[in-house]
Amino acid sequence: MAWIQTLIDASYFLAALLFILGLKRMSSPRTARGGIVWAGFGMLLAVVATLLLPDLAHRVLIIVAVLIGVAAAWWSGRRVAMTAMPQMVALYNGMGGGAAAAIGASELVSHVQDLAALNGVAVSDNGSLLHAAAAIAPLSPVALVLGVLGALIGSVSFSGSLIAFAKLQGWLDRRFVFPGQRVVNMLVLAAAVVIGVMLATGHLTLALICAFFVLALLFGLLMTLPIGGADMPVVISLYNAFTGLAVAFEGFVLHNEAMIIAGMVVGAAGTLLTQLMAKAMNRSLGNVLFGNFGAAAGASAQAIGGSQKPIEAADAAVMMAYAERVVIVPGYGMAVAQAQHKVWEFAQLLIARGVKVKFAIHPVAGRMPGHMNVLLAEAGVPYDLIADMEDINPEFPATDVALVIGANDVVNPMAKTDPSSPIYGMPILDVAEAKQAIVVKRGKGTGFAGIENALFYADNARMLYGDGQAAAGQLVSELKSLDG
Repeated sequence: MAWIQTLIDASYFLAALLFILGLKRMSSPRTARGGIVWAGFGMLLAVVATLLLPDLAHRVLIIVAVLIGVAAAWWSGRRVAMTAMPQMVALYNGMGGGAAAAIGASELVSHVQDLAALNGVAVSDNGSLLHAAAAIAPLSPVALVLGVLGALIGSVSFSGSLIAFAKLQGWLDRRFVFPGQRVVNMLVLAAAVVIGVMLATGHLTLALICAFFVLALLFGLLMTLPIGGADMPVVISLYNAFTGLAVAFEGFVLHNEAMIIAGMVVGAAGTLLTQLMAKAMNRSLGNVLFGNFGAAAGASAQAIGGSQKPIEAADAAVMMAYAERVVIVPGYGMAVAQAQHKVWEFAQLLIARGVKVKFAIHPVAGRMPGHMNVLLAEAGVPYDLIADMEDINPEFPATDVALVIGANDVVNPMAKTDPSSPIYGMPILDVAEAKQAIVVKRGKGTGFAGIENALFYADNARMLYGDGQAAAGQLVSELKSLDG
């Protein structure tokens, strides 16, 4: 009935509006929680509206699948620790790309069957035979092209995101390279594109469709395997954009307005975020994908003089207790140690003593965009105490003590001084310019990217060795003893 279609169209429009407004609210930490709720209601509305489509087939199976997915997501969302959030995001993003690729595969196979039926050719389907039917309307040329594009991009996002998940989870080594890898990657991509063009121009066979998806999935694997862990924030953002584009293309194929708008919004946001992440590292996207940064330490032409100088928690606490300005720089090590609550407790004690405390966040700190912001928000750190790199860097020369906990490459001064360093040119937090720097670190090894950090050997730096949460707890105890 006409009124049902009108209701569905209105629901899709409202869902799209909720997606856009929700994303807008996510741009600020103060409104991000509400933005997630708004977008969630938009998705719920879009799903319900889709279930009302008069010609929807297998409605019961779809509802069962949705319920299983919701239950799995609810369970995993409640149980996954904040330290594992990056790999959870990578996995969920991969599932979105995989769903878009599955839609493309279904439409392409159905198109083969439709063409065969139009030509009076019987096509086997689970042991039964489909015969020519006059009412069959195959995909239009535009829908066919968009379906192939969505399937290609979604497949790459799916397999690439799974590799990113495995690396972040620690199931795979940080790198996997072999001689001639770039050439092999390009050949695989070229083959997938050639077959995709054949499919899009009507040369449809089940064999070509299978070859197309195998090559697309393989390219996603090959593209992600050599990328080092230091680039994971950029990779996650890129695959997020890929998934959005794939969903939008498949939305055109299905004539689903909610999918089109949601996919375009996600694709645009992911693209902008990828550009921002790459800019924060002063590197092009091509260099991220093909430069193997973070894969190995690499030799440095600049020798690092001096030695790492340890400090006890008691001395570090006294140094910060009588400071005027303290800047705390969190990194992924803080997340691993789950030390954010203790760090905030320590900061509160400093603030109570009249110390001016701020938290400095590098755009690519952690394993995904905004990772450190989420951790600090979970601990209850007020948003006005969290500063971005551009805002906080001018304040480091006037900072009495910079406390680095779990961060490494984003505070490495060799990014400014050593042209041979893999991170040369990457904007960093200027911790080395503070009057004193205290670095909380488990040992003397390098960071996740495998690059030696000159800050640790600087004359104004002291090393507080130990687990992040234990070290923060010691600082809290020592600071309390000063007031006791």
